[in-house]
Amino acid sequence: MSRHQDGKRDGKASGRGSNNMRSKSNARGNAPIKKNTAASSRTATASSGKGGIRLNKYISNSGICSRREADMYIATGQVSVNGEIINEMGYKVNLDDDVRFDGRRINPESKAYVLLNKPKGFSVTTSNYKGMTVMDLVASATKSRIQPVGRLGRNATGLILFTNDEKVMQKLTNSKAGLQRLFHIELDKNLKGEDLEKIKKGLTIDGKKYEVEDLKYVDGAPKKEVGLRMRNIGSSLIRTVFEHLDYQVVRVDCVTLAGLTKKDLPRGKYKHLSEQEINNLMML
Repeated sequence: MSRHQDGKRDGKASGRGSNNMRSKSNARGNAPIKKNTAASSRTATASSGKGGIRLNKYISNSGICSRREADMYIATGQVSVNGEIINEMGYKVNLDDDVRFDGRRINPESKAYVLLNKPKGFSVTTSNYKGMTVMDLVASATKSRIQPVGRLGRNATGLILFTNDEKVMQKLTNSKAGLQRLFHIELDKNLKGEDLEKIKKGLTIDGKKYEVEDLKYVDGAPKKEVGLRMRNIGSSLIRTVFEHLDYQVVRVDCVTLAGLTKKDLPRGKYKHLSEQEINNLMML
């Protein structure tokens, strides 16, 4: 091979003919593509969370306004997400984010109202770490994210209301108005008349006042069975009051709740409230 041929080969090594040299070249057309970091950052912010939806769609789905109007409200700083004012177009949120319009929390889901006749052995909680819960019993009731209103002990039975309507939840759990419920209670022995009157008048236990709306013997039943009406979101009051007077609670059954009854609702089953029942709730 001649030196001239070698020289030609050497020349090609520094030009475009060599593959391994081409990979290092920054000639026009071969320069590495630069990422638009600003656009990437905006996308990451807008897509935060799984299954996010655009904020304007979230607002319009809540029934407040159209998407175009929602964009205007976002731009003028009237919308916050998890406590932070958002005025970025295209921002995305998750269904469980705290989205507020003009200071009021909004929800894009359709309103759902489900009444369950709870059996024994189910905790009234939304936690996944409490064994069997009432959420398992209403899992197929609706796609909306409903929650139980008030509490009922694991071994208690009776009515529990579920909804995603925050206005109704606040109304029923308000400490002044409360959630009116009627319980059928069975004790380990007959309730003395004087103890019944003490409970009706109100008891102070460990410095705390416990009051009920009414307490009566159940007609046609032994005096160890009573009906107790109260406005309270929990049911721990029942055991606290009776155990203070040396009675053991054998059975607790919530038979009415905010005017709703167990009629035609077997144990362990649920139903969706009728329009009339929903209207009655709203008027409480």
